[in-house]
Amino acid sequence: MQPVFGPQDREYAAELFEAVRRLSAARVGVTRPSYSETETAALDVIAGAAQEAGLATRLDPAANLVVELPGAPAERPGYWIGSHLDSVPEGGNYDGLAGVVAGLMCLAKAKRLGVAPPRPLAVIGLRGEESAWFGKPYLGSYALFGRLGARDLERRHRDTGRPLGEYLEAVGADVRRIAAGEPLVAPDSIAAYLELHIEQGPIMVAREAPLGVVTGIRGNLRHLAARCVGAAGHSGAVPRWLRKDAVFAYAELLMRLDENWQALNARGVDLVVTSGIVSTDPRQHSISRIPGEVSFSLEIRSQSLETLEAFYQLVLVECAGIEKSRGVRFDFGERVLSEPGPIDREWAARLRRICGALQVPYIDIPSGAGHDAAIFANEGVPAGMLFIRNDNGSHNPEEKMDLDDFLKGTEVLYHAVTAPPQAPR
Repeated sequence: MQPVFGPQDREYAAELFEAVRRLSAARVGVTRPSYSETETAALDVIAGAAQEAGLATRLDPAANLVVELPGAPAERPGYWIGSHLDSVPEGGNYDGLAGVVAGLMCLAKAKRLGVAPPRPLAVIGLRGEESAWFGKPYLGSYALFGRLGARDLERRHRDTGRPLGEYLEAVGADVRRIAAGEPLVAPDSIAAYLELHIEQGPIMVAREAPLGVVTGIRGNLRHLAARCVGAAGHSGAVPRWLRKDAVFAYAELLMRLDENWQALNARGVDLVVTSGIVSTDPRQHSISRIPGEVSFSLEIRSQSLETLEAFYQLVLVECAGIEKSRGVRFDFGERVLSEPGPIDREWAARLRRICGALQVPYIDIPSGAGHDAAIFANEGVPAGMLFIRNDNGSHNPEEKMDLDDFLKGTEVLYHAVTAPPQAPR
């Protein structure tokens, strides 16, 4: 197996990354809000590059970008390569974008070399993967499979307060079909969904592995706007036994959850717990005031849906005990669940074989973050993922993906979709 990508391809990738970075540059890093003009401009950069390479482009009914080999037969299920174009506020340029650029380069290379893939190939640039903007992730993928409904279209943008439905309509999505929960694509029309993505943690850098073959994708269970409600009071006048201190109650909840989390990890259970948003009302801040309310977020992640649900029930039990002992009330609000995504074993094995044939070092690694690949997998589409080593993590303006590593991953992806499948032994 011989490499097909060289220095010119590296320069081409660098130019595309820089073009998208420039149009979405923020105070630090980049900001490409879901369904914004900036996200659309990023899609236009990819579409323009695809057209220059002689590829066909279109928007699907969810306004995702689709790039295809011209004249590809539509009657056979095809291989899809995809990722997203939006970003978190002031995030990094490679999160999501790397996968779309890699897919584009694979299609352009196949066309340039006159390679006939075993199945039709398409790249999909998905919209709305990040939950930061409307409180729910994977909007472009969910819309494709009829998993958004009228209630979801009422979700409000974090900055403008406008509903998601208005944004979808503005970019040309078929809002009527999406609101009705109508599938826009049949899962059996997709032979496989493959996603290349930067690793979002430090493991591959620490283990000096340029590539990672993903073995599973964690799901998450979230409450974005939970509250602990107690009673305000004077700090010097209310003794402990009469206090209803919301901050102390919330802190006790975190300590109890941490103890359970540690015990489960010691037994080998895959679980992570985070409370990334914590605040009291700044209008009521005072050093001598007992906080009557604290707002917070809660996120539970695991590769096991059973673990997510079991730990969530434990959260409720712990809350009930704290409510009784401290005289407070927990209100969690809307619960948002994104199920874990199983990785197809045959595709993972194929990616490993190609890494070996190309003599590219790799490790097996689970994905701690969620990805669009999980949505496809849970619809019955065989899914595979490759990670690219990335210093400084993800959702970080200081992302550092080495372009040589990126080219190695693109090489593996190209051979995965153009080589005939290996017969099972």
